[in-house]
Amino acid sequence: MSICRNPAAASAAAGDEGGETAEELLARVSGMVPAAVSAATAAAGFPGRWKAIAAKLRTLPARLSDLSSHPCFARNALCRELLQSVAATLADAAELAARPPGAGKLQMQSAIDALGARLDVNIRDCTLLVRTGVLSDASTPPPAAAKTDVRELLARLQIGHGEAKGRAVDGLLDALSKDEKSVLSALGRANVAALVQLLTAPAPAVREKAATVVCQLAESGGACEALLVSEGAVAPLIRLAESGSSLVGREKAVLTLHRLSACPDAALAIAGHGGARALVEICQTGDSVSQAAAAGALKNLSAVPEALHALADEGIVRVMVGLLDHGTVLGSKEHAADCLENLTSASDTFRLAVASDGGLRSLLLHLDAPSPRESAVRALGNIVCAVSPDTLVSLGALPRLAHVLRVGSTGAQQAAASAVCKISGSGERDMKRLVGEHGCVPLLVRMLDAKSAGAREAAAQALASLAAHPANAREARRDERSVPSLVQLLDPSPANTANKYAIACLLALSSAKRCKRMMISHGAIGYLKKLTDMEVAGAGELLERLEDRGRLRSIFSKS
Repeated sequence: MSICRNPAAASAAAGDEGGETAEELLARVSGMVPAAVSAATAAAGFPGRWKAIAAKLRTLPARLSDLSSHPCFARNALCRELLQSVAATLADAAELAARPPGAGKLQMQSAIDALGARLDVNIRDCTLLVRTGVLSDASTPPPAAAKTDVRELLARLQIGHGEAKGRAVDGLLDALSKDEKSVLSALGRANVAALVQLLTAPAPAVREKAATVVCQLAESGGACEALLVSEGAVAPLIRLAESGSSLVGREKAVLTLHRLSACPDAALAIAGHGGARALVEICQTGDSVSQAAAAGALKNLSAVPEALHALADEGIVRVMVGLLDHGTVLGSKEHAADCLENLTSASDTFRLAVASDGGLRSLLLHLDAPSPRESAVRALGNIVCAVSPDTLVSLGALPRLAHVLRVGSTGAQQAAASAVCKISGSGERDMKRLVGEHGCVPLLVRMLDAKSAGAREAAAQALASLAAHPANAREARRDERSVPSLVQLLDPSPANTANKYAIACLLALSSAKRCKRMMISHGAIGYLKKLTDMEVAGAGELLERLEDRGRLRSIFSKS
């Protein structure tokens, strides 16, 4: 693998084929410099361009001297390849300067400019090999032979022309597939920076391969994600995602943005570089893989408050509602539900937008699934206060929430209980009755024994609201599990924040003698005395009711 391929390289490096040592090759190249300078100085036509070429040629001896003084010079293949490349450039410079004037002016001008660009690359690579440690990294013998190849491949990403770097990326992809751990352990900031630069390489194939490597590095986690962001990968990834010339390159770019956006700083960078617009467009026009990844990235952006304005400007609500309705099965629906949860948690503006853009109906339909997604239930709970109770009833919200309470995961049930509490507390007495008629009371009673403290609290809060209606209170009294479970929630420990709701429920049930007896027998009085001392609302009132019952029973026992 050479640093660059050039038609003149074969003749210029012919001496190397004869077995030149590194020192002999250096001496030959150094001897070519004065002739090339003289030829450039004497060249006819384009005096300004040739003067610039001559100035660059005069800097080569110092660079070559620095290179030869490095301890690794004689035993490093990169040095030999660089010297061969310089020899080819010097030979071309002498040949081009000797051409007679007047033969193809535009062609000559283009050839001189190309020569200047090659000289720039040669001079930069000499400096890079010496100053950045690439030379040492590629020369230090690591424990395994495979790692030698990895270090050399990583070094080659930073030097040479585009074609050579493309071959280095090919080798790196092969190394990643065989031994990803070795590549990651040898990876440094300079290597990542070189890969990021290749994301904007002129050759589409090189851009695609670089995007594939970058995607694999991002998916590996750890320090690679932070390095990619700090080395400026976000902007070229966005450009590649929205206008890349190949499907693979665009997909890899979007997948990488999805991965990086999980970090708030990276999410802000994506929003700041116009990524919201590109991701929204991909959600609407991309293939299934790109669509799901773009929706995932937008979900991550929606969790960052500073990015919300950019999302609102791009019509994020309408797009996410559309994905919730028509997204693919590869995750876009789930990401859309998560994104709507984040948006509706952020502000009334987003809540109203979701309700007005058809989001309420879409979320309710999403609740019909055998395992309703928690985020969809939470998003619904966030917007129920932004719509009228009549609208919720007409769209079938109550039976769907009952369905979630019956079959949903613990998190989904908790979200449904919170939504039920908001709906029943809307101020309309009929709403409490309607919620109860859809069978929510026994389902909430069952939730009082959930393993999750949050689920128990949400159930108690919803029951406290519903029990204000007599029919719901009667339903709760009939359930043998209600009183024992509520008494357990009277626990006065600081970690238990559900006791105030349990008190409210028990107060609603305490008009029945049987319920009072059950409260006393399960130890409610002891809990309530402590809660009364803690000045928890309603504890003293419930304690008085139970102690009156206890005193009366004591009087009758003595008589």
